Amino acid sequence: MRELWLIRHGETEWSLSGAHTGRTDIPLTAAGQANAAAIGRYFAGHRFALVLTSPLQRARETSRLAGFADEAVIDPDLREWDYGDYEGLTTPQIQAANPQWSLWTDGAPNGESPEQVAARADRVIARVLAVDGDVAIFAHGHILRVLAARWLDLQPSAGRLFALSTGSVSTLGYERSTRVILRWNLSPSA
Repeated sequence: MRELWLIRHGETEWSLSGAHTGRTDIPLTAAGQANAAAIGRYFAGHRFALVLTSPLQRARETSRLAGFADEAVIDPDLREWDYGDYEGLTTPQIQAANPQWSLWTDGAPNGESPEQVAARADRVIARVLAVDGDVAIFAHGHILRVLAARWLDLQPSAGRLFALSTGSVSTLGYERSTRVILRWNLSPSA
């Protein structure tokens, strides 16, 4: 693998409101569809050796609208963090009942722990390292942030340091033999 391109899906109603959207399979908004089309223009002419997508429709639709429908392979490890009891709630709503709560250290009751999400990210990294060429991944904010942390050999909680907007493009790669972030949180629609 040369470069690993991380593409966060376009805007949804819940990403717009700040609600935790893990397993709930909601569509893109019109703005999210425009995000995806802009991503397609950004990648015009770029060839990927492998394109992976989350099974959830917001990621699949982003990859389709970006022009990768025929080559995108669904990888269940790219689904978003399972927020369990906190699905559909915003961080302020959760912290009203549990003021010390942090997804990055506590995970979600009846959902996933940071370590469980990191194990999925590690499997994705192992898969892409075996590929000869660039790889594109269409997925979600929290799983991509954990994946970036694990790429850098950091704990999953370090994902909290990597803000990631909807419809954004980021690139992981190497400086000599060291894994690095090459580009982060670029907005192709800007």
